[in-house]
Amino acid sequence: MQPRAGDAGVIFRKATSLEDLNGASRNTAMAALGIVFTEIGGDFLRGTMPVDARTRQPYGLLHGGASVLLAESLGSSAGNLCVDDAHMCVGIEINANHLAGVREGVVTGTARPLHVGRSTQVWEIRVEDDHGRLACVSRLTLAVVPRRA
Repeated sequence: MQPRAGDAGVIFRKATSLEDLNGASRNTAMAALGIVFTEIGGDFLRGTMPVDARTRQPYGLLHGGASVLLAESLGSSAGNLCVDDAHMCVGIEINANHLAGVREGVVTGTARPLHVGRSTQVWEIRVEDDHGRLACVSRLTLAVVPRRA
């Protein structure tokens, strides 16, 4: 059973589904790289990305930029689920440490909050390979701003 906004231990204020999140990703960089949202927990958002010709660098390894795109996609999407309809989250800083090379398979990213405030949010996104080995850890800072009409 998927956690619901308002349930104990659930940080997300907006109700959503994997179908809604994946639908909103059509015709975006996320779709082009094969990123798919796979799980919504009470305090996390998870997604996957294939390691293939779209996401490898010339030396056959997962491109660091693709890992960062996965991280920012997960963190920004999770952050936007934590604000009311009058606000939105936008990325203002991201960093990433690439810890292990990945040549094939699928990587899984999990975004969890470090801070969810009224004006900023900070998310940690861990990207692991098929064997659970940590390939990248990223920290994303979001600004919470009024949504423009």
